[in-house]
Amino acid sequence: METVKNFIEAVNSQDTETVIELVHPDYIQHNLFIPTGREAFIGLFPVLEEFKTKAEMVRMFADGDYVVMHNIWRNATPLGAPEMVSFDVLRIDEDGLIAEHWDALTPLVAETTSGRTQTDGPTEIVDLDQTEANKALATGLVEDVLMGKNPANITNYISAEMYHQHNQGIKDGLAGIMEAVEYLTSQNNMFKYTEIHKVIGMGNFVLTISEGQWSGKTQVFYDLLRFEDGKAVEHWDVIQPIPTEKLANENTMFGF
Repeated sequence: METVKNFIEAVNSQDTETVIELVHPDYIQHNLFIPTGREAFIGLFPVLEEFKTKAEMVRMFADGDYVVMHNIWRNATPLGAPEMVSFDVLRIDEDGLIAEHWDALTPLVAETTSGRTQTDGPTEIVDLDQTEANKALATGLVEDVLMGKNPANITNYISAEMYHQHNQGIKDGLAGIMEAVEYLTSQNNMFKYTEIHKVIGMGNFVLTISEGQWSGKTQVFYDLLRFEDGKAVEHWDVIQPIPTEKLANENTMFGF
């Protein structure tokens, strides 16, 4: 993970030499608005420098070759809004170089329904021996509840005692989920998850990356869950429409 920390520092300072040292020349880019390749990425630095765009890393964890970051981007107008929240996933190759990047971004909002921010909450990674069990729980939650296979099983995955919610429009707890589902269903606008593309976990944190429909658009859903004692007790997310126009590469937002 030290490589990724150094990479973010280099991006924040537009340190081209360090980026060349850390990133594979054929760096594969899955942000569809950015051309693929290391040189194309470095070509963005003058814009980042002009706007003073910087990433503030909130949490980070690794699973095999993949490193997950939960970031706040400040002065982020080039990315879509003055402040943005993102999940960034980097793949490290066998030579220790950053070889591939996926992300999803959404504007940072001033107020959320739960009163929590989109990024606050615990960051400590614990329960490393529970990584695979928690990844299985996260997968089951998406399949049973969000993909609709067995929605009545929700309490098999989510704690009925404590569930801290960071989605900007949903209240805490199971009651908050039920209220949101009732409202969205009444508007004929319920989330429809159709495929899980990747599950990445380390100890008590698991990120699922899924595809589906919402608000009449195909979306990517990044859902980060924190687990305690076999139940999800906290949730953060980023939902982004999948671009279909003015694409800078053809790599798709998936392809893990």
